[in-house]
Amino acid sequence: MQPSYEEKKEKFSIIRKKPHHVPPHLHNAIELVYVTKGELELGVGCELYHMEQGYFAVVFPDLIHHYQVFSHGKNEVYLFYASLELSGPFMTLLQKKCPENPVISREKLHEEIKNALGCLIKDKKVNEVVGQAYLQIILYRCRENFRFIEKDRVGSNDLIYTVMTYLLSHFQETLTLGSVAENLGVNKFALSKIFSGVFHTNFNQYLNEIRLNYASSLLENTDMRITDIFLEAGFESQRTFNRVFRQRYGRTPGEYRKSFWEQENTDIMKT
Repeated sequence: MQPSYEEKKEKFSIIRKKPHHVPPHLHNAIELVYVTKGELELGVGCELYHMEQGYFAVVFPDLIHHYQVFSHGKNEVYLFYASLELSGPFMTLLQKKCPENPVISREKLHEEIKNALGCLIKDKKVNEVVGQAYLQIILYRCRENFRFIEKDRVGSNDLIYTVMTYLLSHFQETLTLGSVAENLGVNKFALSKIFSGVFHTNFNQYLNEIRLNYASSLLENTDMRITDIFLEAGFESQRTFNRVFRQRYGRTPGEYRKSFWEQENTDIMKT
């Protein structure tokens, strides 16, 4: 799995979806995860946490995380994304620290959190003021379950993790193997060996994977024009974007978006 970076532009949003494998990524939003059917594995840093129906988790901003699904039954999850500025008095905590374990089981989930999540799910779309109110209630009650640690303790301090984090944060910029090595203060050839030896690919292919993951997320979750998406994802030309996209997904970006939304509508109709 290759990582990607997502910049959440809406201040508060809700997504109901059938969970699937989601590669390592990070973003600048608070992410609330609520499993309503089946099971889900949430990975944060180097740890993997099991979640079942009724389990809830908070992923703090700018932490590498991913999802895995091993259950073949009916799985459903609600993802809530909130801008950091909506957190009010919790902003400093969210910026500097994170939960040692971000998951709360259904037995330990406070009734006020359950009620807030239920209201958000019922409303489906909420405005910024309402989202902010529910978010702060949730964060306030979550403090009772969390033991907080410094963010820099999550993950690994080795070069591999450093490289991944740097590329996730800067992939929308013009990057070369040499420029990344210089910015990280490492030898260019040592960096090249990481991509070939650990990721089993070269620098350009790895960078394109990050950009493709971000582009596919925009195709799935926004109505942005494809001519804007390739630039937003860091590709220099639409021709390059279309070529590498087809190589990976076997279809054009437009075909991918159409197929995804047709499948999503089918799944919703079945529930």
